[in-house]
Amino acid sequence: MKSISAKRRQIRAKRKVSIRKRLNGTAARPRVAIFRSHKSIYAQVVDDDEGKTLFSNNASKAAAVAEMPEGITGKCAQAYSVGRALADEAKDKGVTHMVFDRSGYLYHGRIAALARGLRDGGVKV
Repeated sequence: MKSISAKRRQIRAKRKVSIRKRLNGTAARPRVAIFRSHKSIYAQVVDDDEGKTLFSNNASKAAAVAEMPEGITGKCAQAYSVGRALADEAKDKGVTHMVFDRSGYLYHGRIAALARGLRDGGVKV
């Protein structure tokens, strides 16, 4: 019998494959791939046509954002900071539109906070 955590990982893996079948990042509109661990959150911007990572960011690299929206604290604040830092880097490189790949995670909590940080930073997701 599988443990609950193993079953949850398997369900997420199925969801991830289903999502990735529909998403593709290009040079004009790269894909934002997310990985969420227990302590941190990681995001990388990928051009799938060339098969390379353009740039990335994580909670330890992202500087604290001075203006945090009301109601965002803790790990969600970290995720928001990662999104804002990623958006700033994207604007420097001339990227204004991205495809959001949530990697099978539910669009809630830290994933939604990261997407909100990207949008508040000026990137269309």
